[in-house]
Amino acid sequence: MSPRSASVNEELRRRSREKLLQATADLVSERGYEATTLSDIADRAGSARGLVSYYFPGKRQLLQSAVHRLMHLRLEEALERTPRTEDGRERLARAIDAILGLAVDRPVLMRTHMAGILQAEGFLQCPEQQRLAFLLRDTVERYGVENADVDYPLLRALLMGAVFAVVLPGAAMPLPRLRAELFQRYGLEWGMGVPPVGVGDGG
Repeated sequence: MSPRSASVNEELRRRSREKLLQATADLVSERGYEATTLSDIADRAGSARGLVSYYFPGKRQLLQSAVHRLMHLRLEEALERTPRTEDGRERLARAIDAILGLAVDRPVLMRTHMAGILQAEGFLQCPEQQRLAFLLRDTVERYGVENADVDYPLLRALLMGAVFAVVLPGAAMPLPRLRAELFQRYGLEWGMGVPPVGVGDGG
């Protein structure tokens, strides 16, 4: 049997890494961060325990990459869904709804992610974060800002603040109110994106 080509090996590594990231997101959502071990993650992904350490220096870095991947996939799905649009304002509305929706759908995961960012390790760069950043920056540019270098970090900060407000234990703010504030900030109509079900115009 001839050895696998470099491209085949690279694809196998990519799939293995993505299985670990998906397993991490699912397990932390189900059990919480402390109750999820690296061995648990490897078992769920069907991988050897050593592969986790091969790809990631620790559980915190693995979690951040897993959440950034999930955010990237959710955002990409929202931006490309049918009917596809090139309208910058509609794409921004979809982006806001995608990120806020993830906070509602996966509160434990997103709460853990936000807590990790506020700890000593801070915000960690990884390929998944870079893909997410590219999509968000592209969205800002299509929206029509004058200076994406200024407006992209602002959008990122506003979204992070809104996610924090959604998942804050005991003092969470309702998503429609937060959505209305963001939509007003960017001059977006309430009917754009995916408006919350059962909420009237304007939140």
